[in-house]
Amino acid sequence: MRVFKGEVTALPPDKSISHRAALIGALSEGITEITNFSGGFDNQSTLSVLKDAGITLLQEESDGTNSRRIRKVVIESRGLWSFQPPSAPLMCNNSGSTMRMFSGILAAQPFSSELIGDSSLMKRPMKRVADPLRQMGANVELSASGTAPIRIHGTQELKPIEYRLPVPSAQVKSLVAFAALHAEGESRIIEPVRSRDHTEVMLGLETFEQDGERIIVVPGRKGIAAKPFYIPADPSAACFIVALGLLARGSEIIIRDVCLNPTRAAFLDILLDAGAGISIENQRVIGGESLGDILVRNSAGIEPLLISDPQLIAFIIDEIPMLAVLSAFATGQFELHNAAELRTKESDRIDAVVVNLQRLGFDCVQYPDGFIVKGRIMTPSGAVVIDSFDDHRIAMSFAIAGKATGAALDITDIHVVGVSFPNFFEMIDGLEVR
Repeated sequence: MRVFKGEVTALPPDKSISHRAALIGALSEGITEITNFSGGFDNQSTLSVLKDAGITLLQEESDGTNSRRIRKVVIESRGLWSFQPPSAPLMCNNSGSTMRMFSGILAAQPFSSELIGDSSLMKRPMKRVADPLRQMGANVELSASGTAPIRIHGTQELKPIEYRLPVPSAQVKSLVAFAALHAEGESRIIEPVRSRDHTEVMLGLETFEQDGERIIVVPGRKGIAAKPFYIPADPSAACFIVALGLLARGSEIIIRDVCLNPTRAAFLDILLDAGAGISIENQRVIGGESLGDILVRNSAGIEPLLISDPQLIAFIIDEIPMLAVLSAFATGQFELHNAAELRTKESDRIDAVVVNLQRLGFDCVQYPDGFIVKGRIMTPSGAVVIDSFDDHRIAMSFAIAGKATGAALDITDIHVVGVSFPNFFEMIDGLEVR
């Protein structure tokens, strides 16, 4: 039986906040210092495209045990129009956050640019990027299938917009906000279903509720003064360690300094409601973001998870693969509806989870917007090949199940975990009681 105990202090810094801190720093006037920046591949893509678009920045590597952890990023900028025409297409690699959010900034620049990515990112839908930017006056071109490359012919004459998000998307909300910062006049972004709110918190934007919808007010052409940012630990990464502790009987793990923003940590509420042995300690607020320590104790087990509330799904969209695998292995059951957005991620995550659970002997039924795990009808003998679909969250979800239960899994392209969690295996191995 495998048991995992210990204290986690080197969880990857939050990806979402790291992306936004770098982009906001590039839009600010003065010098922005970002402490504890993420060293994951996706966040490095954001820094790379900023440099290629003329932004001056420096990285200070950590002197700790995790060489992929960035102690500090320093960005020097002159404000909203500090960017320069790139000499080549801007490579976003696998980072949809980089491609989508930076599009909003490039739409307001007085030059043409092009955003490209790896084979996975070049298949992801980008019409949701182009539509609001076109409404604001930018010329945005996509492939015939509505995907990257994104070719943007920017303009300094962007018009303000009132834009209702057709689907919950923090990335689209952010790109509209970044574009609207450059517009002549006030813009409003309307969220029928609330998504993660880091952009509006970090920019200090006014928000209010009206007729059951959330309104974000973005003033145009108002200078942004540079300020420091501290990046807390990534709750989406913490989810994997929480699942490890809940699956491996006798385990006890404490995870330090995790972002507990309500739009990001809802997976903890789901697990608590299911009877999981989790508690929150040392909760506090730094830079407008709540953070604290998560204590995980393996208990008698959890109840099967059923997730269908659209608002809740918007808050846990990145954690669903791990929650599904956790519930399947812990209870034999799981049920998900109203989550069609999962099909547009780095992989079709609905199909990816179902295919791999079926290989492990689970009885699954797949729907356009979700799936059901009915139980385990057989346990394979020998190693099972798990397809990561080149998706870091799929790879890590099944790696956790294998580590916690001792199941023999051969996961393809396992290196993809470096997209968001470079020290993933090092951390898990360090927690195992031998």
